[in-house]
Amino acid sequence: MLLSKKRRLGRKIEEMTVGEKLKLTEKVEDKDLLLYLGLTNDGNPLYIQHDYASQTEFGKPIVPAIMLNGIVTSAISKYFPGPGSHVQEQHLRFPKPVYHYETIELLFEVKEIDVIQNLVTITVVAENEDSEIVIEGKLVASAPRTLEQSIEE
Repeated sequence: MLLSKKRRLGRKIEEMTVGEKLKLTEKVEDKDLLLYLGLTNDGNPLYIQHDYASQTEFGKPIVPAIMLNGIVTSAISKYFPGPGSHVQEQHLRFPKPVYHYETIELLFEVKEIDVIQNLVTITVVAENEDSEIVIEGKLVASAPRTLEQSIEE
């Protein structure tokens, strides 16, 4: 049974420190785009049709912003604070497009920790291969904590 398995949780709020950083590199592949488009039924030609996208200001197909948002929030869930954490608020900007097959480098940094509310504020900046900012913003996430930990406090 899945629920009976003991899973490793991410870090508790007390284990995190202001100024802590995490750097990740992600490459957007066609298989990722096709999976996203299939799940959402999003047929925007700007994302998949080279002939259409070549006639726009972008010149070629771009990665949907919501897919980039998913890369950011999954980093919170997987690493920073990690499994058991939950994004409660986010403010992201996408000043430049990300193109198919492009590699982006993301830098996350802990800016604030609220132990009482069990919340951590994290900034993110992502750059493309030309060192242009393609994502920037801020997220607020609750760190993992079990029901027993909540009751004890």
